[in-house]
Amino acid sequence: MKLATYKDGSRDGQLVVVSRDLSSAHYATGIANKLQQVLDDWRFMAPQLQDLSDQLNGGKARHAFPFEPASCMAPLPRAYQWASGGAFPSHAERLRQAMPFAKAPPEGKSAGPLMRQGAGDSFIGPCDAVLVGGEAAGGIDFEAQLAAIVGDVPMGASPEEALDAVRLLMLASEVSLRGLPPDPAVDAACGATRAEAGLATAFSPVAVTPDEVGDAWRQGRLGLTLQTTWRGRKVGLCDSGADMGFHFGQLIAHLCRRRSLGAGSIVGTGAVSNRDWAQGYHCIAEKRAMEIIDGSKAATPFMQPGDTLRIEAKAKNGQSVFGAIDQAIQAAP
Repeated sequence: MKLATYKDGSRDGQLVVVSRDLSSAHYATGIANKLQQVLDDWRFMAPQLQDLSDQLNGGKARHAFPFEPASCMAPLPRAYQWASGGAFPSHAERLRQAMPFAKAPPEGKSAGPLMRQGAGDSFIGPCDAVLVGGEAAGGIDFEAQLAAIVGDVPMGASPEEALDAVRLLMLASEVSLRGLPPDPAVDAACGATRAEAGLATAFSPVAVTPDEVGDAWRQGRLGLTLQTTWRGRKVGLCDSGADMGFHFGQLIAHLCRRRSLGAGSIVGTGAVSNRDWAQGYHCIAEKRAMEIIDGSKAATPFMQPGDTLRIEAKAKNGQSVFGAIDQAIQAAP
């Protein structure tokens, strides 16, 4: 099934079920008002939502209405935890090779994926503008990535157990500032900066259960065609599962080595990256790193107010799976 959250003036919005082709929707009011309610009681509520989804896809839902992504908040407008990064080795390797401050872990000391904690208190909708202060111009970057919403995951869970906790999959657009100098306390290999460098994180209009993508969901990896368009020009067209070094089960288990995750936590992959550079990029820092590696200086500029960004994942049949993140960068008042 596919789920979304409509804007209604509240912090958490109104849960809706969306048809497989993203053409229609139906309020889930009789079952649950908010997605977090469903995540808290998944085994009881998910089957009821699935029944409504079946009716909607069969054309039998009595109060269906046209689905509009612009009316959506993030599927889960705020989360108890949001952590991302480290799933695609080619991304980190290029940054390490190009940037003098980015050092690889000592040989034999790598403890797994390099992840960072983000702010989960307030995400923005897939079509909402990203507001940026004037002093940030020149260092605005994006990371187009995949994300999973999980149920409860106990401390010490194995990768296999962690995969069983994946409830929903979606796209993420994490916008940050590269212009701020790196903090030595933060892992520079991820291209990370200080805490205030994180701007807005947006998610796709729709979150889907793994069964919706069929065999594209395999061994914790999601094999779709991820397309990123910046300033109206296609810059990335990658296979989102091909070069994923750490699958979702491993990412989640890594976070649970010394703590548990509560239902409603979100785990992201970090910027999707393919080893074949011809597939393009989903992060400007990686593009600039490749320019340096190729023997020249970084020439590609970062984003500026007025830029547009569109991120979408498509199945083999060309159908959009989650709907598109379609944003504009705007100067804050």
